[in-house]
Amino acid sequence: MSNNLYSLNTQSANKIKANLIYVTTSKYEDDWDSMLHSHYFAELFYVFRGTGKFIVGSKDFIVKENDLVIVNPNVEHTETSLNARPLEYMVLGIENLSFYFGMDENENSYSIYSCRPYQKEIEFYLRALLKEITIKELNYEAVCQNLLEVLIIKLMRHTNYKLSIAPSKKINKECGKVKRYIDSNYKKNITLDTLAEISHMNKYYLVHAFSKFTGMTPINYMIARRIDESKTLLQNTDYSISQISLIIGFSSPSYFSQVFKKSINISPNEYRKKIKDKLYNYKIQ
Repeated sequence: MSNNLYSLNTQSANKIKANLIYVTTSKYEDDWDSMLHSHYFAELFYVFRGTGKFIVGSKDFIVKENDLVIVNPNVEHTETSLNARPLEYMVLGIENLSFYFGMDENENSYSIYSCRPYQKEIEFYLRALLKEITIKELNYEAVCQNLLEVLIIKLMRHTNYKLSIAPSKKINKECGKVKRYIDSNYKKNITLDTLAEISHMNKYYLVHAFSKFTGMTPINYMIARRIDESKTLLQNTDYSISQISLIIGFSSPSYFSQVFKKSINISPNEYRKKIKDKLYNYKIQ
């Protein structure tokens, strides 16, 4: 009988401080609107089947089975199918992570690798991630994070040159643009579709990114701006509740009153009376 003991120093291991935001699987169909867009986070795009074209900025290239495309944060990109075999692929969204490919700084926005020599290994981790995030068993988030770290290390091993990893910048130009648009147009009928169109972001990505950027969803931010404006109108004008609700963009006075009370804990009329009483008492003093 023989025994082999292998020990390791886990304290010296370098932890990859990246967060997995989402895992998606897609099959490119005719109803998919291919449009250039960007995110504040990095994406790993892996092709299981099919052939297509990947567009990054002003450049485009062919992608096929077992290709992996890495796109760094804030880089415009999109994808499209080319023939009767539609693209079937998986995308990982990863924040606090950007890749350095050992090239000129201007050429480090993306890279493409053929994973064919180690297809089974890469697909094992990708499918394991998908299974965990789909079934959502106990502590699945921790399992997904660990699988992500293993996958990144495996990719670093298999590439011809080393990838160095650095935290991505927190600046989000798209969210800043959306915020400015809401600030200027909150009285209008703004929808998520409208905001997604002006930011060139998927609605799901937009809600997640904007929530990180401001602490609330785009729609909740718009409602907060409307409520702030209504407080000013209640305090400084004699407009009726119906007039104010129309001015600030609510569909009905009852809905405005409902949202106002939920936000301020009192009704618009009670708020107006409270403000007037306070001013009256101040004048008496």
